[in-house]
Amino acid sequence: MSKTMIEVNDVTMRFHMNTDRILSLKEFVTTALRGKLAFQDFTALNHVSFTVKKGETVGLIGHNGAGKSTMLKVISGILEPTKGKVTTHGNIVPMLELGSGFDFDLTGRENIYLNGAILGYSEEFLKAKYDEIVEFSELGDFIEMPIRNYSSGMLARLAFSVAAEVQPEILIVDEILSVGDANFQEKSRKRMMELMSGGTTVLFVSHNLEQIREMCSKVVWLEHGTVQMVGDTKEVCDAYEKS
Repeated sequence: MSKTMIEVNDVTMRFHMNTDRILSLKEFVTTALRGKLAFQDFTALNHVSFTVKKGETVGLIGHNGAGKSTMLKVISGILEPTKGKVTTHGNIVPMLELGSGFDFDLTGRENIYLNGAILGYSEEFLKAKYDEIVEFSELGDFIEMPIRNYSSGMLARLAFSVAAEVQPEILIVDEILSVGDANFQEKSRKRMMELMSGGTTVLFVSHNLEQIREMCSKVVWLEHGTVQMVGDTKEVCDAYEKS
């Protein structure tokens, strides 16, 4: 029986949102001191539960604002849920936002070692993988340039190249395959398939249902923070398209 790698148990995530239209820090401080700030709760996730087994590739689908990215951040440990619990087994590489874990004043080369260290890998391991990471990224001499000068596509290539070479037990991906040119997107897709065939557990958000259908063995459909359906990729995608 396959080991459970991710267990999401009755997770609710609420945000305390300021509803006033405040245009400056001074106005915010003045309003706060007067006790006039207005807040309302926003529920991004509402009693969400599902599991991901070892080696599964699970897709998260849903319209904008469904709670997909919030769910990934909770699973990655970036956000603490208001209620409920997430249990994970194995090292997680989250690819959620371009440049997260990077220092924009450092070069691409320096950021490979920084990002790798944040993910828990030794300098010796990263030195052994360095040439492969740079070759996959196709950054060439740009690897010695501070990444503040990188385009979003270059940042995505660097981030994906580090994650693709360190071979995590759990890979969490938010729309990363939609960034960069067509050739790199195809190379990234193939690398993801290699990781999946090698036993990496993948949680994958995409608005591209063709990618979801091709790559995922199971799908979780979220809408307004609530699970609409969990199950076979074809069944869930077909139901989502008819909604």
